[in-house]
Amino acid sequence: MELLQNPTFWVGVAFAIFVLLVVTKGGKGIVAGLDARGEAIRKTLEEAQNLREEAQKTLAEYKRKQRDALKEAEEIIEHAKQEAKRVQEEAAADLEESLKRREQQAMDKIAQAETAALNEVRDQAVDVAITATRNILAGSMTKAKAKALMDDSIGSLGEKFH
Repeated sequence: MELLQNPTFWVGVAFAIFVLLVVTKGGKGIVAGLDARGEAIRKTLEEAQNLREEAQKTLAEYKRKQRDALKEAEEIIEHAKQEAKRVQEEAAADLEESLKRREQQAMDKIAQAETAALNEVRDQAVDVAITATRNILAGSMTKAKAKALMDDSIGSLGEKFH
């Protein structure tokens, strides 16, 4: 009977009764609360899983878009390089053509200058020859020779016009 007088024993019995009452009276409520809490946690975990999957899809999509953008940028750069090369080749061809055209123009101007100089020299030679002939004829021509030369020229006119 010493057991009945021990306070630890009575505390244990009271605790057991308390647990028994809690389980019988509030057990269903506690279990329902725990079930509801568990369900809420499960829904939160599912939502977190769905958000994670969606985030992974979005990340994969952005990575694909980034790869596509890099590929497009490389294509644009390559196209720009080709276009620059084409423009450079065209400019070189245009420059060469322009130089050839200017060279031809210079050659034409030189030929014209040569022709003009040749004509000028010829004209001066004719002028010198006429002046020399006039001086020679004037110095050696007498009135009788001049009259005979004039008559001869008039006589040959008839033959030249028929």
